Amino acid sequence: MARIAGIDIPKNKRGIIGLTYIFGIGKSTSAKILKKANISEEKKVSEWNDDDLAAIRNFISDNIKVEGELRSEVQLNIKRLMDIGCQRGIRHRLGLPLRGQRTKNNSRTRKGKRKTVANKKKATK
Repeated sequence: MARIAGIDIPKNKRGIIGLTYIFGIGKSTSAKILKKANISEEKKVSEWNDDDLAAIRNFISDNIKVEGELRSEVQLNIKRLMDIGCQRGIRHRLGLPLRGQRTKNNSRTRKGKRKTVANKKKATK
């Protein structure tokens, strides 16, 4: 297995797909990396030699924020929103969807498992 940015990239995949296993790299960024490193997108990861791997590692470390560094930046951005108390920050705090979705019926992913609330009993005379 090729190891880039602390992630094992599967050998049986094409290069453009294999690089997407790294957090922060999608298909378009992957294509850009391979183009700069002069490696064919169709070439499988197992066909890469040491020079190819070194070129990819160097380009990623110099130009792209990936893995831990990117994750921490995202968390800091969310913390900043929560600290300033803006709408998105409040929604983060409450664990609700941020981007205007309805919450009456859906949004189970954000809200978690249903919590049933019992009806109030009528007072007897």
